[in-house]
Amino acid sequence: MTRLRYPPPELRDLPDDLKVKVLEVQEKAGFVPNVFLALARRPAEWRAFFAYHDALMLKEAGGNPHGSLTKGEREMIVTATSAANHCLYCVVAHGAILRIHEKQPLLADQVAVNHRKADISPRQRAMLDFAMKVCEQSAQIEDADFAALQAHGFDDEDAWDIAAITAFFGLSNRMANFSGMQPNPEFYLMGRVPKAQKSA
Repeated sequence: MTRLRYPPPELRDLPDDLKVKVLEVQEKAGFVPNVFLALARRPAEWRAFFAYHDALMLKEAGGNPHGSLTKGEREMIVTATSAANHCLYCVVAHGAILRIHEKQPLLADQVAVNHRKADISPRQRAMLDFAMKVCEQSAQIEDADFAALQAHGFDDEDAWDIAAITAFFGLSNRMANFSGMQPNPEFYLMGRVPKAQKSA
């Protein structure tokens, strides 16, 4: 197993604002995702990172004038591009969130391995095609790529969202990879078995 190169700080040692946010996440999820403590060794960077994360990922489709992507579609982008960047932490963690948002236990694995064969709509496939080009060949983005999105109902604000999510998680992927960050065990099982079946 990869060694964590930068041991995370203790929760009790964090600045009060970080501690409040981490405890909120723990209350909601039932555990503290490792990224919250791993990045907290540099509080100013933590604040900037999660402010941008929340601005990109917590929008509701139709509830914001900029972009129409659903939360599930945003997680598809993260999962697919994180797989391209070989980021174990982000594929596992955001794959779990994707399964929960879309209520499809198999979807995250499909999107991570090959989104063109995943059980998604043609619109979502076009979205991920664009995200993957931003991820792997951003210098080659051209008008035809925007036209391909527009053919599926995406506008320029949607294209910005797709690109910004891809770029932001490119940063996240690289920070997780170089630091040796590991996914919490809880992520692996989240969203795989419908709640009604768990007690059976």
